Amino acid sequence: MKKLLIPALAVAVASAALPAAAQSYDRHGPSRGPSYEQNYNGWNAISQRKHNLDRRIDQGVRNRQLSYREASRLKDELNSLVRLERSYMRGGLTRWERQDLDRRYDSLSSKVRYERNDYNGRRH
Repeated sequence: MKKLLIPALAVAVASAALPAAAQSYDRHGPSRGPSYEQNYNGWNAISQRKHNLDRRIDQGVRNRQLSYREASRLKDELNSLVRLERSYMRGGLTRWERQDLDRRYDSLSSKVRYERNDYNGRRH
């Protein structure tokens, strides 16, 4: 069941990104950045970052680096970040929104790394 859910979520995220991917990018425009799915100056597509974080959380559970409670909390945070991303995308991503999402994904990535290496309260 879980193996079917992840590809379905990936398709849903990708389909939500299509309208934003179609918008053009004016390099000299004041507030708009590159299209959503582009890799521009080191910017990874948000859907790819979401997929990578989801995979890392699942691996942490499989390897017993994350407890069920930790994984659930991290997935909830990831899902709220995806909801924020969809909200931002309604009018196209501004540079500030893109930077905000990037900062939030970086923060969540750090939390996943920390939680996977905290030994769940056990001595190492």
